[in-house]
This record gives sequence, C-alpha cells and structure tokens, in this order.
Amino acid sequence: MNAMLDLAAEYRAARDAVALFDRSALGKATVTGRDRLAFLQGMLTNDVKGLAPGQGAAAAFLDAHGKVMALLVVYAAVDEVLLELPAQMTEKTLQTLDRYLISEKAVFEAADDAFAILSLQGPGARPLLQRLAAAPIDLPTPHSHSPVSLSGVAARVINRSEGPGPGFHVWVAPERAQTLRDAFTAGGAVPAGEETLAVLRVEAGQPWYPQDVDDSVILPETGLESLVSYTKGCYIGQETVARVKYRGHVNRSLSGLVIEGDRVPEAGARVTAGDREVGRVTSAVRSIALGRPIALGYVRREHFEPGSAVAVVDGVGEQAARVVALPFVTAASA
Repeated sequence: MNAMLDLAAEYRAARDAVALFDRSALGKATVTGRDRLAFLQGMLTNDVKGLAPGQGAAAAFLDAHGKVMALLVVYAAVDEVLLELPAQMTEKTLQTLDRYLISEKAVFEAADDAFAILSLQGPGARPLLQRLAAAPIDLPTPHSHSPVSLSGVAARVINRSEGPGPGFHVWVAPERAQTLRDAFTAGGAVPAGEETLAVLRVEAGQPWYPQDVDDSVILPETGLESLVSYTKGCYIGQETVARVKYRGHVNRSLSGLVIEGDRVPEAGARVTAGDREVGRVTSAVRSIALGRPIALGYVRREHFEPGSAVAVVDGVGEQAARVVALPFVTAASA
C-alpha cells in the first residue's frame, strides 16, 4: 500500500509540480571533428547537418533494411556534438558507426561516465531551474539546450520531456550531481523512481529502446515519423522508409491498448482477435490518469482503427482490450 501511495505522490508531482528522476543510466557520447554533423547526416534519419549550437534533434540509426539499431538524440554544441543513446547501447552504436567512417573527420568517444543526467519533469521544472540559474533560461523548443550555472554548478540544461507535460534534462559532472540533487529537492522537486517514469512515458505514448523498439522492427512500424526528414537526402535505411511512405504501407504498427480488465499484462503478452494472434505487448503499466491498465504494443494492419476490439493473453490469462490512438494522455489531461 505504501508503495502505491508513493507512486501516486510521485506521479502527481510530475503532473502538477515537479518530480526528479535520475537518468544517468542513459548512454552518452561526444563527437568532435570538422565533419561531425555532415557524417551524422548520412547516418541518421533526421536532418542534423544544419543544427546550430544550442539546437538538438531526435533521430534513429537504421541498418540497410530500415530496421532500428538505436534511437538517439543529437545535441549540437560549439565544438562538439553530444549524443544521448539508449542505456547500455553506447559502445555497440559507436562501433557500428565507426565502420562507416572512411575519410570523414569525426571522432566518437563514449561518455557514459562523464556525465550524470538529472531529469526534472512537470510544470514546476522550468521555474525551479530559473530560480537556481545565474542567468535567464531560454529553451523554447524540444531538445534545445544551453550551458547554465545552477547553484554555482556548471551544467547543461536540455528541453527534454519524458511524459505528457514539460520537462528538462540536466547534464552535470558526476561529482557535482549530488549538489544539484540537494538543490532541486530543497527547491521542491519530489524524488521519483522508474515505475513512475514508466507510467508517464507510456501514458505519453513514448516508446523506448529496446523495450518497444529494437532491431526486429523497421522504423515505419514504430510510428516515430517525427524522427524522419523526407527532404534531407540519403541516409542508411532510407530506401525502406521512403518506399513505405510513398508507395506502400506497414503490416503492423506500434499502437495503444486500453485493457478492459484490472490486471497489468506482462511484456510480451500476445494480442489476439478471435483465434488469431495479431500482435504483442511491449510495455504495460497501470495508468493513474485513466485509472486502468494500458499498454504499448504492435498490432496488425486490420486492427489499426481506434476502437478495434482485441484481447491480451499472457501467462495468467486473457483480458479484453481495445486499440486507441496515441498518446493516451496529454499535458491538458487530468
């Protein structure tokens, strides 16, 4: 019971005030060299070559068949590029990228241990950061970022929402992270855990790698079209992405599922319609906003339509469910 009360309090802080999450497990890397953005432009799905210092963009790294090798965020700084990667994916991703380097001047270095990442989520995040900052913080667009002094600690603040509402990531040297944690909590931030973050990001319809997206799916199946530029020119996997966009369709897609029963299904649970398997669950939580279990999962094309009746079957049993459009919850939702 106490755990449920803590979860509810953490969630309410993230929706109505400000919650503090430790996201230091995320992968991190730096890219230097004069060709750093030009090289990434040919590797990633989004348009990153024109990013000015202080700008950022989310993107995907695909294989030649359009399958997703990693989801990442590119942050352009003055003399380098910072990469945010899925947890435990830094070395693998950098090794794969390095195989494509021929004559370009770009140097990739893992930076997993060089930064801690503190995540402030909720409408109170920006006011809290501004109270602690030595100068005005102006980060109007997603993934925009700036070096900022917070309570005398050098950090990089990034506009980075991880739920239905506003949010920020703060990159800081690990040895100074506790100083900022103390300042954030003294300023009213409620420390929160992974379970609360899972509820927020599933409610917001945000798929994570590798929980919801991995190298078994092609990017068009994920619904992450915001990660793609269709005008930037060539990149690895472009042919598959463009063919689906302009000449075809996907046979399955990441969708929202509202569970009609009261039990949160297991990850990997089968989605069925009649006696046919038509998909699988990738992430499931009990939504606090909706008061019932919800899930992200892949369903076949004939069940894309919101309201489609399906069932979710795991090792415990079967529950009725229906397909819904993502996100489940928006910033304006209760």
